Amino acid sequence: MAVLKVIEILANSDKSWEDAAAKAVAHASKSVKNIKSVYMHEQSATVKDGKLDQYRVNVKITFEVN
Repeated sequence: MAVLKVIEILANSDKSWEDAAAKAVAHASKSVKNIKSVYMHEQSATVKDGKLDQYRVNVKITFEVN
């Protein structure tokens, strides 16, 4: 039987929500091993001069605990 744990991470990017999620996973993988999935829980963005400026995501990362 596998034991899984979920952590929540906030990340941002000036490119896209997908890039922000990828940055969250890359940063988490520096200290968390056996990452199994990522769930984009929430998305938002800041606006500057009438255009999207910073893409923000709140992701839930699931990993297996050994």
